Amino acid sequence: MELIKVAVAGVGNCASSLIQGVEYYKDVKDTDRVPGLMHTVFQGYRVRDIEFVAAFDVDPRKVGKDLSEAIFSSPNCTTKFSDVPPLNVKVQPGEVLDGVAPHMRNAFGLEGVNSPQPVDVAEALKEAGADMLINYMPVGSRKATRYYAEAALKAGCAFVNAIPEFITSDTGWVKRFEEAGLPVAGDDVKSQVGATIVHRALVDLFKDRGVEVEETYQLNIGGNTDFQNMTVEDRLTSKRISKTEAVTSLLPYKIPVRIGPSDYVPFLNDRKVCYIKIRGKKFGGVHLDLDVKLAVEDSPNSAGVMIDVIRAVKLALDRGVKGPLTSISSYAFKHPPVMVSDCVAKELVESFIQGERER
Repeated sequence: MELIKVAVAGVGNCASSLIQGVEYYKDVKDTDRVPGLMHTVFQGYRVRDIEFVAAFDVDPRKVGKDLSEAIFSSPNCTTKFSDVPPLNVKVQPGEVLDGVAPHMRNAFGLEGVNSPQPVDVAEALKEAGADMLINYMPVGSRKATRYYAEAALKAGCAFVNAIPEFITSDTGWVKRFEEAGLPVAGDDVKSQVGATIVHRALVDLFKDRGVEVEETYQLNIGGNTDFQNMTVEDRLTSKRISKTEAVTSLLPYKIPVRIGPSDYVPFLNDRKVCYIKIRGKKFGGVHLDLDVKLAVEDSPNSAGVMIDVIRAVKLALDRGVKGPLTSISSYAFKHPPVMVSDCVAKELVESFIQGERER
């Protein structure tokens, strides 16, 4: 199989875990099981077939460095689980736009420093021969996300939207990718076992067992720059929508709900702690209360999911599929264009892998 040429916008913790993961699992045998991957061999594509060909960031501590070095540069704080040899890919400067909130300029090394002169991202993607661009911008980067989506369209490469800005679930953007003959996947990547997937599973359990869910909340704390960024409520509008609809879409009725980041705790670094509460009414009107705590290393939790997404998008490119990839988006993202239960989504992806469904 040919290599899958991947570009990343945003060289933060998530990109670090993804790139480490590709290196960590490059030598696995086809018969090995890899925790977190749907398949070790994804319709012919293996983890080692992923090649990183371009990267964009605005942090002067990362711009100009080889990608293998930039992924371990401050303020990245995720667990290092693999050495990464030189990738011969220099991190190039992108536009700042709203990718850096005013209160985050110091965290991203921009306080009192002139931003690096941005490159033409579309031209850089063309020159690198990228098959797809993964958007890893910080939450709340509405303009920056659209800037990179536009660059992908101009460059003729697929777009994977890992953050809660609505591209794949927006009919206007979907139409543009369809007209360009390009696949698009998103929005807002799920973790392997994270707050959203656990919350969805529990709500689905209540519903399937006939318990009427009366109210629920999900409160999250963490110490990485993602949580620091989200201390300003203005950055959270689409994030709250994405996480809330991922849970409430499973219920045929409305309930009081509060879901989203609740505090930034610096010493947690890339650890994320989630508290979930569900109150329901069962037979005889008797109440049931469920409280759950989940603690994870945040960024590696979505890296395996993204490896499956990358391979699904490459299959779509090989098959000439254009527009939204509804199966892998429903399985791997919180705010897909089509919302279904997780077990159904997995079946849809398996059918897509086998070529039994187009998208």
